[in-house]
Amino acid sequence: MIALIARDVRRGYGAGGAVLTVGFFLLVAILFPFAIGPDAALLATVGGGVIWAAALLAALLPVERLVAPDLEAGVFDQLALRNHSLALVAAAKIAGHWLAFAPPVLAAGLIAAALFGLDRATLGQVVAGLLLGTPGLAALAVATGALTAGLRGAGAVAGLVMLPLALPLLIFGAGAMGEGGGGGGLKLLAATSLLLLAGAPFVAAAAIRVGME
Repeated sequence: MIALIARDVRRGYGAGGAVLTVGFFLLVAILFPFAIGPDAALLATVGGGVIWAAALLAALLPVERLVAPDLEAGVFDQLALRNHSLALVAAAKIAGHWLAFAPPVLAAGLIAAALFGLDRATLGQVVAGLLLGTPGLAALAVATGALTAGLRGAGAVAGLVMLPLALPLLIFGAGAMGEGGGGGGLKLLAATSLLLLAGAPFVAAAAIRVGME
């Protein structure tokens, strides 16, 4: 399992994957000021929500590459023949994806927070929220990748599947920003992320099992 996690981390950072994640995240964040105007107070108010929306959209980028290549190459068949639990394999892929996905998102989030002029307290809430929420996004991405593996237009289908399911993370993550949102919003975010982490490996394992037949 450690080798599988390490391989997925290398794959995530390979071929400019981290650069692409950071670039896409910042592109989404930069577009918002052009849409709503240069009002510094307004940008600081909506900055936390924009950062979370950018993180959610960036999470969609690698979905097609998380499960489908291994399914086509027979990796899961070999692991199953060696009596490895597919749910444990899916959990390892979630861990590998999070290790490859979360650091670039956190780095891009810090840059975006500076662009929006967020104060230190809000910046701390953004970092805490991303640390708590990105595991849930990683779990959801792997489960979505397993569910859409082998489908035509998997990228578009993945968006239709993942975005509605990720709305609680977006709502609680953005709601934790600003005055009065911190503690309660972060607790709800952590609970939602934990729920996704608990359920996603079994959903992904079931989808992989169907894809192997």
